[in-house]
Amino acid sequence: MFYACVRAVVALALRLFYRVKVNAPGEAPSGPVLFVGNHPNGLIDPALVFILTRRQVTFMAKAPLFKLPVIGWLLKGLNALPVYRKQDDPTQMGRNEGTLDAAKGALVQGRAITIFPEGKSHSEPALAELKTGAARIALNAAREGAPVRIVPVGLTYAEKNVFRSEVLIDQGAPIDVQAFLPKDAAGEQDAVRALTERVAEGLRAVTLNLDQWADLPVVQVAEQLYAFRQGGALDAERLRLWARGVRLFRTQEPERYERLRQHLSSFGHRMSLVQATRPEELSVEYRPGNVVPFAVKTLLRLVFGLPLFALGLALFCIPYPLPRMAARRAELDIQATAKFLTAVVVSIVWWWGLTAVAAVWG
Repeated sequence: MFYACVRAVVALALRLFYRVKVNAPGEAPSGPVLFVGNHPNGLIDPALVFILTRRQVTFMAKAPLFKLPVIGWLLKGLNALPVYRKQDDPTQMGRNEGTLDAAKGALVQGRAITIFPEGKSHSEPALAELKTGAARIALNAAREGAPVRIVPVGLTYAEKNVFRSEVLIDQGAPIDVQAFLPKDAAGEQDAVRALTERVAEGLRAVTLNLDQWADLPVVQVAEQLYAFRQGGALDAERLRLWARGVRLFRTQEPERYERLRQHLSSFGHRMSLVQATRPEELSVEYRPGNVVPFAVKTLLRLVFGLPLFALGLALFCIPYPLPRMAARRAELDIQATAKFLTAVVVSIVWWWGLTAVAAVWG
């Protein structure tokens, strides 16, 4: 019951915060499943699994999160498993054996687990080197006869720290772990490495994966220009296609690619000089045919919308900027987490306060 309530609330809140797009060829496999994902956006990443699957999922999270006031309570209520990392507290690393055994047991019982094998949230343009924990858990469970499958989950954000931007959840093809079981103990390490590389290959197929930072502005500006020409919003799935094109272009025609990269980077720099965030902001043409309809529509919006705007401003002028303020000093990969959590807490408290005031005055 607790899991179902948390899942419903978090999934609804995420769909309000982002425009969520799911690309899944079918239902997630039944039986023991290990969902593995890339990790670009803090606590938002595991929360998106609530939208991907209706199955009850056991999450694995870094141990320090369990000590946080609200997050820790939620993780314990969801029966999440703590992962003890060297960078957090090297003296606790030995406790991971218990975590790995619990994860293996969950898979043997036919349950689903979510893990982020990069081991950290980051804003790098490519996957970080994967830890071997996911492969070890899956192989240990498969050795006991569990038909474990690993499902790569790619998370691609158009603008991960921006409210109402798009995020794509891309479910990759399941990986049959039984095929990687070693014949004897001597082949254990080779099996772990082979399965980890297969997981990395599966994640690369469903993520935005660039070779270097210099390529990221190229992909972003190209998508902005394309979206502008098509008259639509930025699309997270297209961003991934642009990234694939960039890798191919760089490999096959490096000189032409470098010239194009310089042109697009220069265009992006000129946009920043005039404080334009989108190409469409540079294309305004002031002609009577454009100005008159715009003025009429704006006037009608003011007449009919101003009272509603004034009411909304009066009711929410205090809570609205709080999420942005909370995320102001956060690193890029946790800005959305800070905004999202602040917005959820502030919304609940503020609506409760408004309801109480209305009840007293009513």
